[in-house]
Amino acid sequence: MDCCGHGLTRRHWMWGTAATSIGAMLGEWGEPRAATAATPAPDDAAAARDVLAKFISVDVHTHGGTTGIVSMAPPNDDLPNGMRAGSLAAVCLADVPDGPLLGRNAAGVLTALRPAQPGELYRHHLERLSWVDEMVAKHGLRRVFTAADLEAAHAARQPAIVADVEGLDFLELKLERLEDAHQRGVRHVQLVHYTPNDIGDFQTGAVTHNGLTPFGAEVIQACHRLGFVCDVAHATEDTVKQATKVATKPLLLSHTALLNSRAMGPTPLKGRQITPDHARAIAETGGSVGIWHFFPSLDRYVDGLKEMVDVVGVDHVSIGTDQQVAPGSVQNYAQWVQLVAAMLHGGFTPEEAGKIAGGNYLRIFRTAVA
Repeated sequence: MDCCGHGLTRRHWMWGTAATSIGAMLGEWGEPRAATAATPAPDDAAAARDVLAKFISVDVHTHGGTTGIVSMAPPNDDLPNGMRAGSLAAVCLADVPDGPLLGRNAAGVLTALRPAQPGELYRHHLERLSWVDEMVAKHGLRRVFTAADLEAAHAARQPAIVADVEGLDFLELKLERLEDAHQRGVRHVQLVHYTPNDIGDFQTGAVTHNGLTPFGAEVIQACHRLGFVCDVAHATEDTVKQATKVATKPLLLSHTALLNSRAMGPTPLKGRQITPDHARAIAETGGSVGIWHFFPSLDRYVDGLKEMVDVVGVDHVSIGTDQQVAPGSVQNYAQWVQLVAAMLHGGFTPEEAGKIAGGNYLRIFRTAVA
């Protein structure tokens, strides 16, 4: 039975038993603690920091907060300061090339409100890469090019970024622009976002390609050849399943949740949730599904992680917060310790928490970028 059934899986029983045992050891009988409290219980926080010291942690999809890369704020210290406070080693910091086109339609749905002018999205993408360059040069961040760089950043306790692009709309059928992005330090790219492009269909748009296009297949092959993590977030299930037939390295789906997630509850984001089969297609490539932070509390966020683990296993789930989009349960990276503490309190072992918090991404990154 998958997690959307009405019974308890064996895994749910184990988590419930573990949470009860932990509660007994800490003397916490009665109502569950609110995971969104300002600070976790001291024992939980200490255990979480032990996990974060032993295992690398990576947010596999973020925009870096309210003063981050999608804002008009100048480069600043907010991101590295939050990462240090939360003991977060690295983030995949995503620029959004179609950002100038996006807004809410009459139904309140985020969409591209107009077509792009030729070269417009490429210019915006280059501007955002310059923003990242200044963050690295002047604000205490180190850039990640290789798996060894990720591990070194964790060992040095110095916040690091994997330069990421959310949507390859800027390519405009020019595959050489992908090589240019690699030369500029980008190591993680997402195929589609909210703007129709020549690569494939996206979840919240009209189906125009019936999945992945021939050019999209070339893009995936180029990602593998050049050394990018290939991210299929926002892509339709047909696009993803066709991508898995082309892919020769693990795929990532960086930010979503299980369809009809009981942990999320009713949500306008249902069109961006994925079915169990969709998730399994990613896992079968050796990849991982990142879970976003759009849950009412950290405890419910942990429940959302469990829902996906029940479908694909603990080796194929990651944290991709989409931070710092409101509403959400991780509004500042100082809360990263609290999230890991909630994972432990919810029944994940330290090793399982370490995999989800960053180990699974490190495995994918090592394979994709090498």
